Amino acid sequence: MVREAKKTERLGLRVSASQNAILRAASEAEGTSVTDFVLRYALRAAEDGLADRRLFVLSSDRFDSFAARLELPATEIPKLRDLMTSPTVLDES
Repeated sequence: MVREAKKTERLGLRVSASQNAILRAASEAEGTSVTDFVLRYALRAAEDGLADRRLFVLSSDRFDSFAARLELPATEIPKLRDLMTSPTVLDES
């Protein structure tokens, strides 16, 4: 999540009466202001949207570096191997 910094920018939006009522009810249920409620969930959605991007644009140099790293041999991580091969709660019955 984005670290909180001094808030110097403003962001405005228009909502319908029903949207306003829902936002107010939800923020009241969480014990927060509408501004904090909307900001929290808007940031969460924005971060999720950015994390889910399927297209990454890189400069030629950065792409070459990325491609070279993909060609490196895999590194074994013993603890990860153990984790992936040990039984899970779904295996135990």
